Amino acid sequence: MTRRRAALLVRTAVLAGLVLLLEVCCRTGIIDPLTVIPPSAMVTSMIDHVFSGELDESIMQTFSTIALAFVLALGLGTLGGVLLHRWSRLRDIFDPLLASYYSVPTFIFYPLLVALLGLGKAPLVVLGVLSAAPAVMIATLSGLDGVSPVLLKLARVQRLGPARTLWWIVLPDALPRLFSGFKLALSYALIGVIAGEFILSGTGLGYSISYAYQSFDNRAMYGLMLFVLLVAIVANGILYVWEGRLARRRSTG
Repeated sequence: MTRRRAALLVRTAVLAGLVLLLEVCCRTGIIDPLTVIPPSAMVTSMIDHVFSGELDESIMQTFSTIALAFVLALGLGTLGGVLLHRWSRLRDIFDPLLASYYSVPTFIFYPLLVALLGLGKAPLVVLGVLSAAPAVMIATLSGLDGVSPVLLKLARVQRLGPARTLWWIVLPDALPRLFSGFKLALSYALIGVIAGEFILSGTGLGYSISYAYQSFDNRAMYGLMLFVLLVAIVANGILYVWEGRLARRRSTG
């Protein structure tokens, strides 16, 4: 058994143990069921709400918004990182801002975005991009800084122009290091969109969770929260598998 598979089994066992412990504590009254419902009830509630069809529109709206924000964050963050890496003076200006960016909760700008863009998907997309793009930008800078000088010398020997060097040499070499930013960007985009829906939106899964919370419907609230959590885990798992395959292909040449 490889070390990676052993670590996965250990993590799975620990998670299963924690879920079982929570189930027992909720069923025996150690934890007030009015505060937290048993995990089995969360699963049942999730299945009931997701497959009933009543939330199809909210699910499509939320995850399409997250996907759009994530894709835009990847594009803008990568482009911004490349530009900052290319022009050192520009990087000197923005480096301190990037270092302290996440000390500011970006969703506080949502009312301003609503005033500028109106209600709907647009302010949520912008909020998701604002949350996710800096993580991609930071990872891009880190990845470009780590490109092998040998590869850059090879590009000069082959007389590749700046654009071809970037596309054929720099980005492929930096891509494995960019995945840390991609995974963070997915998480931040999800948090930004869900938080925006939770606080001010009138539609989407975030709003549905908020409505269930305000209505004291713990069963619906925890079921929807579990659904969002599972989707986030699956999406991150896909990126994790893709990253592993890329690393193996890179190691085998």
